[in-house]
Amino acid sequence: MLGVHPDQRGAGLGRALKLAQRERVLALGLDLIEWTFDPLQAANAHLNFVKLGVVVEQYEENVYGESPSPLHGGLPTDRFVCQWWIRRPHVVRRLDSSGLTIVSSEAARAPIVNHTAASGDWITPAGFDPDVRSPRVAVDIPADYTRMLSEDPSLALGWRLETRAIFAKYLDAGYRVVDFTQDEARTRGRYLLTTIRPDP
Repeated sequence: MLGVHPDQRGAGLGRALKLAQRERVLALGLDLIEWTFDPLQAANAHLNFVKLGVVVEQYEENVYGESPSPLHGGLPTDRFVCQWWIRRPHVVRRLDSSGLTIVSSEAARAPIVNHTAASGDWITPAGFDPDVRSPRVAVDIPADYTRMLSEDPSLALGWRLETRAIFAKYLDAGYRVVDFTQDEARTRGRYLLTTIRPDP
């Protein structure tokens, strides 16, 4: 498990730790590192997809059970399983970006699967269209799920259950999660899913 103390977050330590892990694994002659993270945690999604270049093909329900931890809020602990193919060109390009954020423009053009509505400080889930079919589709999530867990747990549960249904459906249909963006106001994040496979 890997974590950064709240007082030290935002300083690039998470990325530095992952890069150190990559160097150790490269030295072992291996190609793949896997870990789990909460798909509703936008900051982690930004690190994993934008800074590191992971892909996701697997969604697991309630991996750690339910606990009162501030990170869990007593709700199901659903997780993405990240695949970090540490030698592939896509990953190397992300790591060689000299700190610049590289975000695929396809995320802005992809049809959005789920509907949202504004409600005070939050966006709320307002249903999704399971029949959206395109080589690329997008899924929106709220920006600050950890705060939502403590301030509006019923809304947090609504997001958990709706995104669970969305990701399960699309991953089962052969999509992969390949990128993530955030709006300028940091009110929402957006995943990019695609059926397009890169050249080997």
